[in-house]
Amino acid sequence: MNASETPYRTYARVAGFTFLFYIVAGISSMALPNKSQVADLLNLLLNFSAIVLGVTLFMITREQGPALALLALACRILEAVHSESAIFFAVGSLLFSWLLLQGRMIPVALAWLGVLASVLWVVGLPLQLIGVLPDSVTWFIYLPMAAFEIPFALWLIIKGVAISTPNAATPHAFQVP
Repeated sequence: MNASETPYRTYARVAGFTFLFYIVAGISSMALPNKSQVADLLNLLLNFSAIVLGVTLFMITREQGPALALLALACRILEAVHSESAIFFAVGSLLFSWLLLQGRMIPVALAWLGVLASVLWVVGLPLQLIGVLPDSVTWFIYLPMAAFEIPFALWLIIKGVAISTPNAATPHAFQVP
């Protein structure tokens, strides 16, 4: 590992541990009564975790697409402060997953799973809000996201991310790799 890889490894590990904490805290907070002090504390920690994830993932992906990485960071910050946080989570996850895929920073199959799981959220959540999808169906969109986030978190902790520079032939971040 050279000196330039060290910060990326640190960002990846912090993001990985934060993802795991975020998942455990989120599931725990859903199991508690809404007005309990523990639930309030967990929600505060979830909000802080969203910001930490935004910053660390921004630092990892900013070379792949600075504007998209910044937009994804903004989405994670809005996730922490907005009442309809899930849609900001979904868009931020989609953008970060796309940048990870584009940069081949994690295994391609894992990155594609993140993109597809995020698209399900980006499409499914607004449909749920307007009443087209019942809550019982919406639970199924959580499964692909969990299938992405848990292995992704472990990958970040164990392997980190592959450092690459943007391809000069790729003029913008939306070009399919």
